[in-house]
Amino acid sequence: MSFPSDLEIARNAHLRPLSEVAAQAAIPIDLLELYGSGVAKIGLDAIEALVNRPRARYVVVTAITPTTLGEGKTTTTVGLGQGFAHINKRATIVIRQPSLGPTFGIKGGAAGGGYSQVVPMELFNLHLTGDTHAVTAAHNMCSAMLDAHIFHGNELGLDLHNITWRRALDINDRALRNMVVGLGGRLDGVPRESGFDITAASEVMATLALATSLQDLRVRLGRIVVGYTKQNTPVTAEDLQVAGAMAVLLKDALKPNLMQTLEGSPALVHCGPFGNIATGHSSIVADKIAISTGDYLITEAGFGADMGAERFFNIKCRYSGLVPDAAVMVATVRGLKAHSGNHHIVAGHPLPEALLAENPDEVHAGGDNLRKQLANIQVHGVTPVVAINAFPEDHDADLAAIAEIADEYGVRCVRTTHFTDGGSGAVQLAEAVAEACEEPSTFKLLYRDDLSLKDKIAAVADTIYGAEKVEYSTKANRQLNIYEAAGFGHLPVCIAKTHLSISSDPSLKGAPTGWTLSVREVRASAGAGFVYPICGDMRTMPGLGRQPAAMNIDLDEDGQIVGLS
Repeated sequence: MSFPSDLEIARNAHLRPLSEVAAQAAIPIDLLELYGSGVAKIGLDAIEALVNRPRARYVVVTAITPTTLGEGKTTTTVGLGQGFAHINKRATIVIRQPSLGPTFGIKGGAAGGGYSQVVPMELFNLHLTGDTHAVTAAHNMCSAMLDAHIFHGNELGLDLHNITWRRALDINDRALRNMVVGLGGRLDGVPRESGFDITAASEVMATLALATSLQDLRVRLGRIVVGYTKQNTPVTAEDLQVAGAMAVLLKDALKPNLMQTLEGSPALVHCGPFGNIATGHSSIVADKIAISTGDYLITEAGFGADMGAERFFNIKCRYSGLVPDAAVMVATVRGLKAHSGNHHIVAGHPLPEALLAENPDEVHAGGDNLRKQLANIQVHGVTPVVAINAFPEDHDADLAAIAEIADEYGVRCVRTTHFTDGGSGAVQLAEAVAEACEEPSTFKLLYRDDLSLKDKIAAVADTIYGAEKVEYSTKANRQLNIYEAAGFGHLPVCIAKTHLSISSDPSLKGAPTGWTLSVREVRASAGAGFVYPICGDMRTMPGLGRQPAAMNIDLDEDGQIVGLS
């Protein structure tokens, strides 16, 4: 008998009334705003209403450097949340909302998988409560006001060749990456080059995720830089007098969404900033609510520990003031074998047969990636726990090899089967995480606010990536000087690079050393609150493949969604 699809499992789930889910998390019912029966907004007053409750242990789920197929961080996050209930502990998970681009592209949905999902699955992966569309609207409101300002005389003196604000759309569409706006007659605007980014890559999305309150959101929106004058003076959304309108469009979107896991434990779903050029985390306000709702708060950091966890520690925790108690490092046999450099894995294609053959030596060879990622957690003073996301085809010798690597670093290591068994398959993981959380916390940021931007970049490149040196293009040096002069030097850095390697070269597997991090340009997300150096070719508007998931998604004769995964 074949294993049921994620959608089939989700459809057969017996959902608890959200009032019961909220009550379990001590969230006042009068702060819920129901959107149908499957999801509810949580009013921001919940932060203050819950402030006197005991603080939950704060756990971040990260991973080895992923293959193109991912290693199961979201599924592990959900499974761990369910697993705590099996040891009589209350846990709330907080995860990101997926973009429609990947959902209809090649990656599919992001609600978890198997028997460790957030439900309703269709609602989670499709429009939810419209937060992403609110971000799109707020972003494009700024774009429209920018071009209207230029059309009506450009009193702020924007340099048309140095406008950094583009437009946003939550669909994969490569044809919109680069374009010319303002074509047509005189009344159709001033022609200039521009383009579209996917909404998850919008600075507005990152700003929403890092805002700590509605008032803070309004201030951050005003700081967004849309372009520069010929004298390199930044022009902001506040200068355009559009930040207030943007805040109005985002007022409800700042409220986190309450859903539930397949086993009825609470799940907060909120925001979805891009993991390459932004933080790749759910929101601070969701964490500020969830930290008072139970014994454990479990959240997820995008991609590997060199990216998502580093940004979680040095950007999100810097702004939230919340201190993590432990980290879960998700690893898979196939992922570590891929880091041996012996296999070529292509998204959407079957895994190579050799990857599935027993070979513990190959696990150890690729295990340098796990070693480095464990060190990246420990350098921040956080205790890691290795969660082996086990697959049915895994061999005992290969699984044992991962445990041996974990033992080298003196960290706990547990096999999990939460995909097939739900919370019961994550009981040992929950016990190990609970033990790790009891160890004294020595959390520390990697760098100080008062360091220069170059010193911050060097700290990440050397300590986290293992780079030998950093080189800057002439353009990048000029931009860094402009940002320091503009007062952005105190901001943390969010290095934009490939997620498929600890280095900036996706072909380098394992834990490469002796390489050079080349910074070709640098951009400022002054509203969100970080500066991002760009290392490599970053696509902020993905394209659809030859056979995207959208080709298989449809409605059946009963009006039910089919093909969603």
